[in-house]
Amino acid sequence: MNRPRILGIVLAGGKGERLYPLTKERSKPAVPFGSKYRIVDFVLSNFINSRIYSLYILVQYKSQSLIDHIRRGWRLGGLVDEHFIITVPPQMRWGETWYRGTADAVFQNLNLIRDLNPDLVMIFGADHIYRMDLQQMVDAHLDRRADVTVASLPVPLELASGFGILETDADGRIIGWEEKPRQPRPMPHDPTRALSSMGNYIFRSDLLEEILTEDARRSTDHDFGRTIIPELYPYARVYAYDFLSNEIPGLRPTEERGYWRDVGTIEAYWQANMDLLGPTPALDLDNPRWPILAAPFDGPSARVIDGRVEDAAIGEGTLIRGGTVRHSILGQGVVIEPDAVVEDSIILDNTIVGRGARIRRAIIDRFNVIEAETAIGWDRERDLAAGILDASGIAVLPRGTTRVRGAVSALR
Repeated sequence: MNRPRILGIVLAGGKGERLYPLTKERSKPAVPFGSKYRIVDFVLSNFINSRIYSLYILVQYKSQSLIDHIRRGWRLGGLVDEHFIITVPPQMRWGETWYRGTADAVFQNLNLIRDLNPDLVMIFGADHIYRMDLQQMVDAHLDRRADVTVASLPVPLELASGFGILETDADGRIIGWEEKPRQPRPMPHDPTRALSSMGNYIFRSDLLEEILTEDARRSTDHDFGRTIIPELYPYARVYAYDFLSNEIPGLRPTEERGYWRDVGTIEAYWQANMDLLGPTPALDLDNPRWPILAAPFDGPSARVIDGRVEDAAIGEGTLIRGGTVRHSILGQGVVIEPDAVVEDSIILDNTIVGRGARIRRAIIDRFNVIEAETAIGWDRERDLAAGILDASGIAVLPRGTTRVRGAVSALR
């Protein structure tokens, strides 16, 4: 059987308001993660590892950081026309408006779909941390002769109000849908969990164009979860794909099966980074059979001159002159000075942590200098007065402007 022609569309325009101040100057998909990645690298790696090479990335809010990242790290050769990764800002082809919702974002770019003329269009978000073999979802879509397939995942009932909640029959066909219900309906065989949409879809191309054109004529939310799928499932063949059935090559027995995180809040973002640590991480990125790809680092390897490092991920170009780093994530080009202490924290790129500084349960964004003897995360009242304490109790220092890679520290 011939494989279908597939176009991937990645929705990467999210504001990420609940991740502020990490999204003060960048969109949510561009937020750094895990010492060397951006959040968007996970969905893009899933497409490439799944051998789907035709990708449009729709950007919108504060998109320059994301565009630069894609330009540096996600280039495919030009010998094959259908192998491309292209960022697409709002074109305003149908009026002088930005994208009014996820469905409108795709509608405003229907010309790109028509030009490629694919059999299937895969519409995925760029805001989540997970690994997934997309070809297995495609196979399920084809086996069921589906019009639409929605990736789904059970979530704890107490968290289900933040998702689109599905109801399916015995064959997996969707027979009910509530978008972010106040009282989510639990799964029939598990009263503690509800079946949620992951916001990832496969559409038959001709059907997608038809329903988006119809939706654009009406006053709706122009959103796949709020409008398109709820109106479509009663008469079309709309199926749920069980993400927990997805098999990733190289997955270790100690990892959490079906690992998927919506890192939409400071606490969720911090916890997902911490999930990379420990002798048996919940998400182990040391997997050459399913690598998470990232932009190359133009600089030296990390170096440890002195000090104590326990259970830490250390990015390229980082220099540890002394002090203690424990259960933390260090980005690229970080400098840790003698007698500094970093615990349970995320230190993003090109930050200097000065001599004797103490950082605990904190997120320090890029290009900061933490002055000598400074304490962050040790005194709640002081952090609150400084305006850097998140409601979760995690201290967050916004992106700085005081350091570029290669600068010489004056905090020796």
